Amino acid sequence: MDKNRKIYIAGHKGMVGSAVWRALSQLGYSNLIGKSSKDLDLRNQAQVTEFFEQERPEVVINAAAKVGGILANSEHPYLFLMENLQIQNNLIDGAHHHDVKKFIFLGSSCIYPKMAPQPLKEDYLLTGSLEPTNEWYAIAKIAGVKACEAIRKQFHKDFVSLMPTNLYGPHDNFDLRSSHVLPAMLRKFHDAKQNNEPVELWGSGTPMRELLHVDDMAKAVVYALEHVLPEHLYNVGTGKDVTIKELAHTIQNIVGHQGTIQWDSSKPDGTPRKLMDVSKLNNQGWKAEIDLQTGIKMTYDWFLQNQDTIKTNILS
Repeated sequence: MDKNRKIYIAGHKGMVGSAVWRALSQLGYSNLIGKSSKDLDLRNQAQVTEFFEQERPEVVINAAAKVGGILANSEHPYLFLMENLQIQNNLIDGAHHHDVKKFIFLGSSCIYPKMAPQPLKEDYLLTGSLEPTNEWYAIAKIAGVKACEAIRKQFHKDFVSLMPTNLYGPHDNFDLRSSHVLPAMLRKFHDAKQNNEPVELWGSGTPMRELLHVDDMAKAVVYALEHVLPEHLYNVGTGKDVTIKELAHTIQNIVGHQGTIQWDSSKPDGTPRKLMDVSKLNNQGWKAEIDLQTGIKMTYDWFLQNQDTIKTNILS
């Protein structure tokens, strides 16, 4: 891959996009493009078309999405469905019609059926019902995967989809109403430590989650950028998971919270387990490197250093 090739990173200020930008910059890629949502509304087809006509990127990495946890998805189903469809459809179609050489679409493990066998293989896509608490986001991402597959099949273009497991790290969303499980827990334990209070967490604590540091995800994107992958869809994860209770105690210890943990079993657990089978991408040459304990420590250090500027409300 020519390091002067023009690469557009959609969502470059978000957690994933900023990690990809850092990784590429560190490797010497010198022609990166990023546009803030104020400068380019990815939901607006006319603006996206104009952007492609003016900038003519050779590579597009789609790290832009409307994301959130169980509560946010439950309260705003239309928002999560429609805005994600608009963003990815405009980017995929714009890339197709403006001769983009490589397109990397980023999705989520929630595209797989709720009760699919574990670990989740790429072949399980569309073999069963989705988890109701995030099906709107999942349906949008499935549409993106299939659009990239269709372009690859019909026009033989290098469009590839990477489906990460649960991501965390610098520039995550720590708002308690819209964040995912790890940053929400980290924020709760930090606030409880400051106020000398117990921590209340949703559900039973028994579901299992696989967690991937965003810097490892960025390295997977770089790998997909620098190699021609033979298939259209790849899982990205560690291949290991922990229970929500185990995760809570790990975060509690790292934060230094001394109080009790109260579990509200009246709240939903979400999918029982979402362990990814990452053998396909591992066999191509990529593997995760950051263990969970180290990754959480890194994330909490970043949180402490950036409390005044962290993203606190993704739906505002």
